[in-house]
Amino acid sequence: MSANIRDIAVETLGGEPTTLGELAGERAVLLVNVASKCGLTPQYGGLVELQKAYGERGFTVIGFPCNQFMGQEPGSAEEIQEFCAVTYGVDFPLLAKADVNGDDRHPLYTALVETADTEGAAGDIQWNFEKFLIGRDGTVAGRFRPRTTPDADEVVRAIEAQL
Repeated sequence: MSANIRDIAVETLGGEPTTLGELAGERAVLLVNVASKCGLTPQYGGLVELQKAYGERGFTVIGFPCNQFMGQEPGSAEEIQEFCAVTYGVDFPLLAKADVNGDDRHPLYTALVETADTEGAAGDIQWNFEKFLIGRDGTVAGRFRPRTTPDADEVVRAIEAQL
């Protein structure tokens, strides 16, 4: 895994070019591929709580909308932003919708999927709400599969270790 993952070009949900480094500074980041119409969508609530709990300590959540899993993120940028803000009070950054798997996989995810999860498995994103913890130094400090909730002990411990 390259230590310069923070330098990979991304685009905000509003269409502005940026990088994770520009968006988050020297903060630890939990990057999550998100979707608005998924059975796991209530995890947004837990992500908002993590942001509230650790934001002032040098942490941020960044959402990466993706429509690759049964079309569960069909909305426009404006619809995604409104849904997240109104339904869950999301105040952390959201990136432009893009692919996390396949031939059109975003370069950020090309780098991220090299990271193994807690069971030693690397490779494709399994579903919406897969989480990657990126340390302040830009290295991936953890990978958590979709059903691992944001408030799971292993996620919280990993975040706290990066702060």
